[in-house]
Amino acid sequence: MVADDTAGSGDRSEEEKEMDVKALTSEDSAGHEDGDIEMAISASEGLSPSEGPPEETKEPRKWKWAVIFLCFYGFMSSVKPGEPFITPYLLSNEKNFTRKEVTNEITPVLTYSYMAVLVPAFLLTDLLRYKPVLVIQGVSQVVIWLILLLGTTLLEMQFMEFFYGITMACRVAYSSYIFSLVSPSLYQRVAGYSRSSVLLGVFTSSVLGQVCVSLIKISFRTLCALSLGFVSFGLTLSLCLPWPKRSLFFNRTLNKEQKEVAGVATKSELDKMNPKESSPSSAALLCSASRWKDSIFVQMLLEVGNVVRRPNLRLWSLWWIFNSTGYYLVLFYVHILWNKVYPPTESKDHYNGAVEAASTLLSALTAFSAGYVKIRWNIWSELVIGVITALQAGLLLLMGTTDNIWVCYVAYVLFRGFYQFLVPIATFQIASSLTKELCALVFGINTFLGTILKSVINLIFSDKRGLALDVHSQFLVYFVYFTILTVVYFVCAAVVLIRHFRNQHSGGGGADEQAAPTELGPMAADSEAQPLSNGKSAKA
Repeated sequence: MVADDTAGSGDRSEEEKEMDVKALTSEDSAGHEDGDIEMAISASEGLSPSEGPPEETKEPRKWKWAVIFLCFYGFMSSVKPGEPFITPYLLSNEKNFTRKEVTNEITPVLTYSYMAVLVPAFLLTDLLRYKPVLVIQGVSQVVIWLILLLGTTLLEMQFMEFFYGITMACRVAYSSYIFSLVSPSLYQRVAGYSRSSVLLGVFTSSVLGQVCVSLIKISFRTLCALSLGFVSFGLTLSLCLPWPKRSLFFNRTLNKEQKEVAGVATKSELDKMNPKESSPSSAALLCSASRWKDSIFVQMLLEVGNVVRRPNLRLWSLWWIFNSTGYYLVLFYVHILWNKVYPPTESKDHYNGAVEAASTLLSALTAFSAGYVKIRWNIWSELVIGVITALQAGLLLLMGTTDNIWVCYVAYVLFRGFYQFLVPIATFQIASSLTKELCALVFGINTFLGTILKSVINLIFSDKRGLALDVHSQFLVYFVYFTILTVVYFVCAAVVLIRHFRNQHSGGGGADEQAAPTELGPMAADSEAQPLSNGKSAKA
């Protein structure tokens, strides 16, 4: 059990810990994009010391029911059977928007909205302790489906995409919420529960939508009304969620012993600086400045520079930024591509729901299998990334040039599967070297930079204010983008391999050990330390 494993972690080998975290991240990684930050936090918890059991552990039934209710909420909030069919609905006679309007004027708003809301949502999630952000997400989802049902103008559909961006940004609150309900020893287990409930909801939603369209033959408008009912129920559930007492950054709680140690340390430092006389005002100013300088959030911002100096963290962070950018651009525009390759008629069925369900299932399987891959990642990372990126580039070329919708469907499913195979690996490689607070910040920065890059590419190639390319041309641009990334990865792989084999022939050995997590707290006097970007030191 997780609790037992955590308690006995001191007697276990580093390899065993590594496999534990890999298994966890593979279990959690195949859902929506915004679960990755929370998945990283849970992974880092597997390597971080526990902070002592919170009050919830004293009442097991209370936190168990809270976790069950939160997982049920995650499942229900993910059931939107009309989601895979939004693009066909906009292009159908019921809405009658042109493909050019959807491609160049409506869809780009989603990326801009997500970029604008992501950072405020990330900070407010922690500051407001999760629940208000989940309520905002529920309200946004209700507004989305109301606009889809009642809206008729181009501006209204752009507002719909704006609220969709808010919904995506607010997803960060869901999985991180669950960490406030249980003790650190249970983080791994409950993270798997919460993420699995979302995956099951997405899969159920896609299958239900496909059944409604293909077998029951209901209209897209009716499907939107059904989705509105589900998200309204999800909003009601969010209002019933308990309000956590603590969060990761702004609402941290110290136990009595930690407070006493902090108080004694502050007092002794002031005495050393001014042993004869220490006025209350100067002491207060020094204490305030010390608290600001040593606050966790400031320390994390200063220590992000240390991440850039580590080749392994730098590689996987850059992969996260550049590859996720291309991945989500494909996800945003692939339904428009399907509509062009397979123009809708009354005698044709749409299989968007079935394809999304199949891609979700394959993504879960490939992510799970990644936890069992044993490779010396410090040597082969660039080559593995290069090979998978090359395969994705080939699939994009196939999607952009084929006239067979089934080839396009299969290529999309494989494209998603390849990406999700690397997600848990990247998560482990980054999270295993950082504490949970710094890990959350690094993943948040990576996601934000990726969103900026998506917005720039959208503005240049998709937006009507830029080149306003049609969807086939956009997929050729994505093919070129992934091809450039492939060349860069292969060049880096060649450099790393040449350097490695030269060191072997010369008798030098590389360090294969995984670096211990960078810590933000005080370190032991006898521990080895390395300088950080802020001039201080942390355990190496």
